[in-house]
Order: sequence, then C-alpha cells, then structure tokens
Amino acid sequence: MRVGYSSILLVEDNPDDEKMTLRALKKCEPVPIVEVVRDGPAAIEYFFGEEERPNPGLVLLDLKLPMLNGLEVLEQLRANEKTKKLPVVVLTSSDETPDIQRAYALGANSYICKPVEYEKYIKVVQLLGIYWLENNKHPEC
Repeated sequence: MRVGYSSILLVEDNPDDEKMTLRALKKCEPVPIVEVVRDGPAAIEYFFGEEERPNPGLVLLDLKLPMLNGLEVLEQLRANEKTKKLPVVVLTSSDETPDIQRAYALGANSYICKPVEYEKYIKVVQLLGIYWLENNKHPEC
C-alpha cells in the first residue's frame, strides 16, 4: 500500500462526533491511522502548510466548521493539483439539498448524513473506512 493511503484525516469540530468516529474506526481491520483537525484553517494547513505530509487515503469532512466551512475547504482541495484527486467524503449532520448539491458540484466523492443512532453511526463509519481504504482503487495523487 502506498504511503498515506492507509490513513484518514478527520475534519470535525464536534468532540462527541470525533470520539464516535474514532471508536468506529478502531474496530476496522487493519486499524487506520487517523489524524484529526478541528476547523477549516487547520485542514488547509494540514495539506498546504510548511510541514510536508503525504496525502491521506481518505478525508472525512464535516461541513459545519468554525472559521472556514467544509465546502470552502473542499473547494480549496479541488483547486490544488496536490489534492484534487484525493477521496473526500462529506460526513455531516446537514441533509439540506443545497449543501448536498454544492458538495457534489465542488467534487465530493460521497455525501453521508451522520446517523443519529449510535449503532448506525458506528456502522456507517466502519463501512466508509473499509470501502475507501481497502476496496477503492486510488489514482496517483
């Protein structure tokens, strides 16, 4: 597996959702490396800051973020050669049609509304990890 492709960047400002997501991903085999950033500017810094990092295999991106929302982050990721092919799954509480349409227009690979029920949330996150890190074939990016 190529460097970075077994890792996930979680962009999430809600501590409870962060904990649930991390708990779900720990149940995956193999357990992915997960890094967390809690706002839009931190996500941009992760990719384009001074510290050189390999792209993760997947970005789980919330929309409702402080300072720079998830759609703005997605727009910047798709505008840059380094990150334009990076798998980005919007994982958010918003089921608003304009958010869904805008996310896909900006190049989201998938849009998932966070299930309210704990067990469903855990299952959805586990399936995302399995699909994107184990089954999906990545382009060179």
